[in-house]
Amino acid sequence: MPLLFPASLVTQKATFTTTTSMWATLNQIKRGAEKPKRKNVTVSPDLQRCPIRKGVVLRVMVLKPKKPNSAQRKACRVRLTNGNVISAYIPGEGHNAQEHSIVYVRGGRCQDLPGVKYHLVRGAGDLSGVVNRVTSRSKYGVKRPSKD
Repeated sequence: MPLLFPASLVTQKATFTTTTSMWATLNQIKRGAEKPKRKNVTVSPDLQRCPIRKGVVLRVMVLKPKKPNSAQRKACRVRLTNGNVISAYIPGEGHNAQEHSIVYVRGGRCQDLPGVKYHLVRGAGDLSGVVNRVTSRSKYGVKRPSKD
C-alpha cells in the first residue's frame, strides 16, 4: 500500500492542549495585575536542600529555654562540611558528644531554644544512641533489644 503523506509529515505530531499560556501585557504589568511569585523560604537554609549533613562539633553547651519552660537543654555548635557554623540540639537523655566529634545534622528546630534550627542524628557518626531506650528507638538510634 503506497504512503499517502510524505514521511516528514507523518512523523510530526500535532500536540493538543487545553491550557493556554497567558502572558501579561506591558500595561497589565504596569498596573500591577500580575502578582510576583513568592520564593519558597526554607526552614533549614544551612543544609542547602540536603536531608542530612556531616559536621564537626566545635563546642558542647547547655542552654536555657524560653519562658514559660525551665530546663537545661543540651546543644552544640557544629561546623558543617559546607563551612557553615550552626547550633544544633542533642535529643534524648545523656550523650557522648564532645569537641571534634563527627556528627550528622538534620533539620528541625527546637521550639523553645531561640536560634537552634537543627537536630543531631543519634546513633550516627561518633554520637551514640540513647542508653536504655525502649520506646521510639528509631528516633534515638537504638538497636532492637535481643530476646534473652
